[in-house]
Amino acid sequence: MHPWAHFKTITQHRNLVCKYCFRLGLYRQGLMHDLSKYTPIEFWRGAKYYQGYRSPNDAERRKNGVSLAWLHHKGRNRHHFEYWIDYCVGPDEKVYMGGCKMPMRYVAEMFCDRVAACRIYLGEKYNDAAAYEYFIRSKDHILIHPETSAEIEKMLLVLKEQGEDAAFAYVRSRLREAR
Repeated sequence: MHPWAHFKTITQHRNLVCKYCFRLGLYRQGLMHDLSKYTPIEFWRGAKYYQGYRSPNDAERRKNGVSLAWLHHKGRNRHHFEYWIDYCVGPDEKVYMGGCKMPMRYVAEMFCDRVAACRIYLGEKYNDAAAYEYFIRSKDHILIHPETSAEIEKMLLVLKEQGEDAAFAYVRSRLREAR
């Protein structure tokens, strides 16, 4: 068990996401970000499976076949595309499981979350390409709405190619257009 180390990690992550959300004018989302990580079901599982270099949910999933902390977390935090998975009706009227389009404010928070997670877990190895590369490695096997996928990919690509200031300017412009 590593409760203190886990507490420090999730708090550093949350503070960084809050800072990033504030840069985008998403004050309430920044303040509310990931508060469920402090609930007993998420916190104590995170402390038990803490590793320091990646999400404890991965370790819990590998050991038990499922992460109960993650199931709790994704069902309460709209900045995760997994929150938006539901039964969808296709153009042919067939029902299928898929990703619903996320509102832009949550895509923007997801951008902040991904950048902060890479910074926290990679430490000195972090670079502006890290979050983009992580997304690209997983995008072919996740249930995410195509428009949401394109939005987050573009945001992360701007970060990779033009740096943090340009990326935050781009995300701010997308938020303005969505209003």
